[in-house]
Amino acid sequence: MELSLLSDANQRLEKALRYVLIDDDVATRLRSPRSSLTVSIPVRMDDGSLRIFEGYRVRYDDSRGPTKGGVRFHPGVTLDEVQTLAFWMTFKCAALNLPFGGAKGGIHLNPKDLSKFELERLSRGYVDAIADFIGPDIDIPAPDVYTNPMIMGWMMDQYSIIQRRIVPSVVTGKPISMGGSLGRETATAMGAFFVMQRILQRVDQLPEDTTVAIQGFGNAGAIVADLLHSAGYRIVAVSDSQGGIYAPDGLDIPSIKQTKEASRRLQAVYCQGTVCSVVNDHEVITNEQLLELEVDVLVPAALENQITVQNAERIKAPFVFEIANGPITSDADVILEQNGIQVFPDILVNAGGVTVSYFEWVQNRSGLYWTLDEVNRRLERAIVTETDNIWAIAQELHVSMRIAAYVHALNRLGDAISAKGTRSFYLNP
Repeated sequence: MELSLLSDANQRLEKALRYVLIDDDVATRLRSPRSSLTVSIPVRMDDGSLRIFEGYRVRYDDSRGPTKGGVRFHPGVTLDEVQTLAFWMTFKCAALNLPFGGAKGGIHLNPKDLSKFELERLSRGYVDAIADFIGPDIDIPAPDVYTNPMIMGWMMDQYSIIQRRIVPSVVTGKPISMGGSLGRETATAMGAFFVMQRILQRVDQLPEDTTVAIQGFGNAGAIVADLLHSAGYRIVAVSDSQGGIYAPDGLDIPSIKQTKEASRRLQAVYCQGTVCSVVNDHEVITNEQLLELEVDVLVPAALENQITVQNAERIKAPFVFEIANGPITSDADVILEQNGIQVFPDILVNAGGVTVSYFEWVQNRSGLYWTLDEVNRRLERAIVTETDNIWAIAQELHVSMRIAAYVHALNRLGDAISAKGTRSFYLNP
């Protein structure tokens, strides 16, 4: 029987627990979400009909502060997926030493089937349904798959209507004009770029000698491709949901981005174009073929479970950087490690988004706003510091970077949970 996403994610927790000295209460608390909410969202469609959409919000752990996590609009959204994403967010926030716990939300739908008016009604209806579950000191939503600053702005506005006061800090990833932070839209990619630069320098991998394949050409994947291309790395393959393109001599990433952005439809809410339409001296490949290319660096930046026991043996890239959440299953992890492939985990590599979300939350609460340079400097300092910390743990314990990241996060979570009292405290006064 196939494991649920949450059960698979918990296997990483169990492995990391072997390397930490924390109370058993901590592990018990972290194996299950604190609270999970399922809601029905009625939406009046443009044709006058009424549709009911199912939505979720999960607060996994709040030992270190209010919970934090995105909201995704996707046809694959399930409660199990949202709980797992909230689990990963818990460890991500702890690994980056942010004063947040982990949360996540989602609505089960294909957002490309809705008009802009319908998306607004859906977004506001979702907030109506979860308003008592969120708040600046309780749980702070943010953008995720197929949600963007405009949608976050609708959600913030709806929450403010309910509260009868302006509450910009209830969500992050908002438009700048509504209290958003400069640098938030590029933060996930920028953080990933800082991790990759730091790690590849450590292993003496020079940009001009490094080939890169990127699965996923959405916001994060496209921006990190541009950053790596500008830094001198040779991007030989990129893909989106429709497929990909491959050129051994390297792709012109700026022109590919421009072509895809120019094909935006649905009133500029979502990009309907595909990188497959850019076929000037490039070979068209599938997403599966991209993962198996002979490149130096592989970047999964799409969705979960892209590398599994079915294809792990065919992965050839010696370095894999997870920008997507959970792109590698725990069983596939074992195979990759046995084959000498180094995986740099999502809870570090894609932590730039939640880090700058934290900056946005701080700016909203203080009323003082930072320049883009200041945001990026603070982000680089935070990301590089924790990358070095996790690298040092991996070397000291002789474990993978994934296990090291979980050990690092567990130590911080253990301190927070133990501070409130555990079994050993009460039985050993």
